[in-house]
Amino acid sequence: MPLIDPTRALLLVIDVQIRLMPAIADGAGVIANAGRLAAAARLLDVAALFTEQNAGGLGATVPELVPEPGAAFPKMSFGATQAPGFLDRLPDDRDLVVTGCEAHICVLQTVLGLLEGGRRAYVVADAVGSRRPESRDAALARMAAHGAEIVTTEMVVFEWIGTARHPRFREAVKLIK
Repeated sequence: MPLIDPTRALLLVIDVQIRLMPAIADGAGVIANAGRLAAAARLLDVAALFTEQNAGGLGATVPELVPEPGAAFPKMSFGATQAPGFLDRLPDDRDLVVTGCEAHICVLQTVLGLLEGGRRAYVVADAVGSRRPESRDAALARMAAHGAEIVTTEMVVFEWIGTARHPRFREAVKLIK
């Protein structure tokens, strides 16, 4: 099914970290959209997993996104799928909605690893970032060429709620508007 089913989805937030975000082109926009997705996931009972790349050097996940300290999966490999124990945290039946940084390094390598493992990945274009916009754009094109679906924050939220009759419709729409 091409629509993103909230009962089969897992939000994967890659390396949106304190010391990295000031260097990201439109870092505030990436944080805002990742925050919208995280809030929608909480609202709609969609599981979420956060990663942190070399937290000693790049700091923790930005406080706007993680509900409690230490809730993120630590890694040193750029691709999270290469990190010991990471795949154990992903239920086999979940499609991954991916956001984070940097699009052309950790997001790209993680998504390519997921795709290689037969997983469906939806990369949220307005919620991924790189230091240089052309790196982000090249990463999105490469991920799409390998089978990732490129989506936006609004696409994800509206596919998760599915109908204006959804009991949480008004709350979900407030996250977007």
